[in-house]
Amino acid sequence: MAELYLVEFKGSRKEYFFNTYHHSLKPDDHVITQAEQGEDIGWINTLIEDGDEIASANRPRSILRPAGDEDMARFRELKENEITYKGEIIGLVKKHGLTMKIVDVECQFDGNKITFYFTADHRVDFRALVRDLASRYRTRIELRQIGVRDEARRIGGYGICGRQQCCNSHIKEFVPISTSHAREQDLPLNPSKISGNCGRLLCCLRYENELYQSAKARFPSPGTAIRTTKGDGVIERIDVFNEEAIIVTEDRLTFRVAPGDIKEKVGQRQSVSVTPPTNGEEVDPSQLDDLDETTNGQ
Repeated sequence: MAELYLVEFKGSRKEYFFNTYHHSLKPDDHVITQAEQGEDIGWINTLIEDGDEIASANRPRSILRPAGDEDMARFRELKENEITYKGEIIGLVKKHGLTMKIVDVECQFDGNKITFYFTADHRVDFRALVRDLASRYRTRIELRQIGVRDEARRIGGYGICGRQQCCNSHIKEFVPISTSHAREQDLPLNPSKISGNCGRLLCCLRYENELYQSAKARFPSPGTAIRTTKGDGVIERIDVFNEEAIIVTEDRLTFRVAPGDIKEKVGQRQSVSVTPPTNGEEVDPSQLDDLDETTNGQ
């Protein structure tokens, strides 16, 4: 059976392809692949050991050949053309008075299609613009509206952690994220601290969320008065990574207990503030509302 590869294209677009013709390939090799109509160029991302995850309804197409010197020269030419085309379409957008932002341009390797990616706050009637583009470039034109997260993925960049953006590396598709994930992890509810380059909530807010939920489920909620083998007090917060609760006594002394040290609850939740800190910065609640979207601005 032919090997299955994940091939990456411009803008972190990834698709699966079979090495139908059994070429000798390795990661980062540029290859010519079958496109929906014609040929495209990408580079080898990963050899897929287990192809069971690929649905039969989306049967991968084939890798046609490794890219040769002429193919790479053509690829470099296309990249230069894309820069030129982006400048030209920005001028046409202004000419037609359209409220849209051109994010990127991608030319199919064989020249059969040019895709223009854009963002806009509302639906845009770009039929007249498409006619202008088709007459100018004499090829199939596609204008594709994308969200702010897809824009960040296409442009690329590095996160506040100093690493490459998750959307440019390992994330296959975006999932819903809300400010409840930040609250669950006791993070500062400050947009500048929990937002990515796209202006939406950080994708990594989901990575440890289940760990926090499972650890916190072993303890009463913060603010609850309890009896323990080490003394009585009120739960101030949960140390998730050490799986301990920090207890405050009436004398404002603190100590730590594990789940097994708790004997019983002795009262309702007390008036103990457990709001995550904001590092001394004022936070406009409306800013958090803008971030708290079920679709996360995809």
